[in-house]
Amino acid sequence: MITQELALHHFDYKDGELYWKNRTSNRNKLGQKAGSPDQHGYVNICFNYKKHKMHRIIFLIHHGYLPKEIDHIDGNPQNNAIENLRPANRSEQLCNTKLRKNNSSGVKGVCWDKAKQKWMVRVNKDKKNVYMGRFEDFELAELVAIEARNKYHGDYAWH
Repeated sequence: MITQELALHHFDYKDGELYWKNRTSNRNKLGQKAGSPDQHGYVNICFNYKKHKMHRIIFLIHHGYLPKEIDHIDGNPQNNAIENLRPANRSEQLCNTKLRKNNSSGVKGVCWDKAKQKWMVRVNKDKKNVYMGRFEDFELAELVAIEARNKYHGDYAWH
């Protein structure tokens, strides 16, 4: 397990990146940028025979503890600036997600109800759907969805 002391001993933080301060193998060089992105875009660092996510090490260096999950505020897993990282739980993480590829309306929480021929708005809160209504006007449905996300998701709402 990595500690704040160990992380501070081996890494320098600058502008959302970590740089090797001490050599741990023949691969890394002093002052060299640490880590490489995985297939999901998260930057991994091999350290002490284990892979660590860069954003978790950065959070640990700055705050002295590791929450169960860390949220990238802008949704970009390669933006590891400390200002872009915050502790979150699974529910909060799911609120702060981008629009899904299979979304046909272009707005989170809004879908077309074929049977009623109206736009339906619903948001998720704590693993439950919160139904906000059906609307003939798409712009109104979009506004209701934004307000609902603000209400139920707070700072983790992604528009």
